[in-house]
Parts: sequence; C-alpha cells; structure tokens
Amino acid sequence: MRRFAFFAPLAAVMAVAAAAQAEPANQPRLSAPSVTVTIGGDLIEDVDKLGERDVNWQIDDLKQTVERELARSGALAGAQVNLVVTDLKPNRPTMQQSIDRPGLSIFDSVSIGGATIEGEVVTADGKRLPVKYSRYSNSIADVFGYNTWEEADRAFDRLASNLSRGRLVSR
Repeated sequence: MRRFAFFAPLAAVMAVAAAAQAEPANQPRLSAPSVTVTIGGDLIEDVDKLGERDVNWQIDDLKQTVERELARSGALAGAQVNLVVTDLKPNRPTMQQSIDRPGLSIFDSVSIGGATIEGEVVTADGKRLPVKYSRYSNSIADVFGYNTWEEADRAFDRLASNLSRGRLVSR
C-alpha cells in the first residue's frame, strides 16, 4: 500500500482544482441573450416605399447578426436585447423602388446608405441600458460596387461588435 502514497497529494490537488472550476450548484446558468428587432420612427412610414420584403430581410439580418456575435463572444448572457430600426437607407434602389419608378436602374443608381438603430438592453439583473447606433456612407463616391444594403449591413455588424464589447451608445 505504501507505493501508492505519493498519489494522494496529486489526487487532492486535482479534486480542489475540479471543484474550483465547477459551477456552483445554487447558481443557475445564464442563457444566451434574447434578441428582438422591430421597426419604428420614420421607417414605419418608409416601409411601403422600400418594400416590405426588403425591410423584413433587414430586420432578420440585424437579429441574426447580433445573435451570432453575442453567442460568439459570450457577452450579455441572460439579457434581453430589444432593438428598433428607426431609419434604413439602401445604397441602391430596392426592388419596390424600381417597380414604383420605371426607368430607375438598380445597377446605375447609387445613394448614401446606412441605418440607425435604437433600443435597450435589459441585463440579467434587471438593469435597463439604452442602445443607440447610426452609420451611413460618407461619400457617394464610396458607393460604387456596393450591394443594395451594404452600409446597413456594416451598421449591423458594427452594432453587434459594439454590443459584445459593452459599448451600447455610439455618437
């Protein structure tokens, strides 16, 4: 029996390390944040002009982008992220805009695009934190080659990145 005595201290150290890494039994594991996205502000009036299909795609894209980034980073566990897209501008005409205005080219027409998103994060402990982010193209010259929602997509990506880093309000 003596030859196994040197394993006792090693076993004790391993047991203490395992206990330290184990989650406490009395604390619930926080779930992934819940993300909801709606429209508001001036965008409500612009849905018919932009096309309901395009606006819904952008809402789904923002939701998926934020969920993916928060899951990747592990940020805001147990929180409720409520976002409202208040403005949405395409870099190129949407399908609805090209239908409503014959002669408007979805290839040749370009504009300053982007998005404004507001809302709040309700943390797992109940704190309400405001969210505000806005991004638009700086120059019409930068738009060449962009898809319809290029700057809005960039706004969504950067908002998601900011949320994962705890930066909820940007000027």
